[in-house]
Amino acid sequence: MSFRTSWHTLLEELEDLPTEATLLTPMSQKRFRVTDVQEHRIIIDVEETGETRPLQREQFESLYRRVTDESGGFELDRLPPDAAPYPAVLSLHPGFEIDEEAGSIVEQDGPTTTQLASGDDSPDETERTEPDLDVYADALLLVDALERHTVTALEEMETDALVNLYTLLSDVQRNANAVRQDVADVLLARLHHDQPVSGSFGSVQRTTRRNRSLKDDAKVLETLGEAGIDRERVLGVDRDKVEAILDVTELSESDMYDIEKSEYVRKAGVDEERKETRLQGLKDQLAAADGDEAEELRKEIEELESRIDELTEFSSGTTFHTRTESEP
Repeated sequence: MSFRTSWHTLLEELEDLPTEATLLTPMSQKRFRVTDVQEHRIIIDVEETGETRPLQREQFESLYRRVTDESGGFELDRLPPDAAPYPAVLSLHPGFEIDEEAGSIVEQDGPTTTQLASGDDSPDETERTEPDLDVYADALLLVDALERHTVTALEEMETDALVNLYTLLSDVQRNANAVRQDVADVLLARLHHDQPVSGSFGSVQRTTRRNRSLKDDAKVLETLGEAGIDRERVLGVDRDKVEAILDVTELSESDMYDIEKSEYVRKAGVDEERKETRLQGLKDQLAAADGDEAEELRKEIEELESRIDELTEFSSGTTFHTRTESEP
C-alpha cells in the first residue's frame, strides 16, 4: 500500500472522529485533540499548554516510511520529543498500532488499537471515587491535622498534638513510599533509554544504578597475588568476626568500638481505632454538608492529591536528632 493511499485513509478516519475525541501521546500520555483536517496537514490543540500545532503531511510520510521499512516496527524513542503526536495520530489508521510495552509503532494486518483516550481516562468534574489506599486515609487525616494546628510554630503546640502529627507523618511517609515503588515498577516498563518523560507536575527518566560486591575472598587474594600486590594491603578487621569474638570472650563492647549515642523520636504505637473514628467523622461531615460548606470540603479533598508530594517531603526525616554524646 502506498503512502498516498494510507494518507487518505487516515484523513477519512480523522474526518469521522468525534469533535470531543481526545488522543494520548505514547509514553508521555499528553492529551490533545484534532481540530482541523486538511489535505497537507492536520491541526491539533495540546490540552496541557493550550498550544495549537500543525502536523505536516511530509512528517507523516517520513514516519510511515520508517515504520514500513522495519519489520519489528519503529522505536518511539528515536523520535524528537515534539514529534510524539505523529504516531498517536497515525495509530488511527487501521493498519498501524502503538505497542506501549515495546515502545514502538508497528504495522499490522489485523485489528488494531488507537491512542484515543477512553471515557474512563477523561477527567470527571462531578464524581470522585475514594481510592482504597492506606496513604489516602492517612493523608486526609494529616491534612486535617495540619489545618488545625500552626505547624510553623511547633514549639507552641501541645505534646499530644505533636505526637499525633508525628504519627501521621510517619504513616503517610511509609504508605506513600509503598505506592511510589508500585508506580515506579510500572513506569520502568514504559521509559526507554534515559529519555525524560514529563507530566503535569514534573518529569522522570529511567536511570541505571551500578552496584558492586566483592568476589569470594580467595578469588580476590589470588588475583591480587597474580598482580604482584601484597595481600596484607587489603586485609583488615571484619566487623562480623569482631561481633562473634565479643560473644565468646570477656572483652567489652567499648574495648572494640568508639560508641556514640544519639537520641531520636521513634513511633511506638498507633491508635488505629481513634484514627478510623476521626476519618469517618471527616467523611460524615462531608456527606452531611450542603451548599458552600460542602463545596469547601470537597475542594479540600480534591487538593489532597496535589499536596501529597509536599506532605511526604515534609515527613521525609522521621528521625529527629536532639543530642549526641560519645562514650569513653
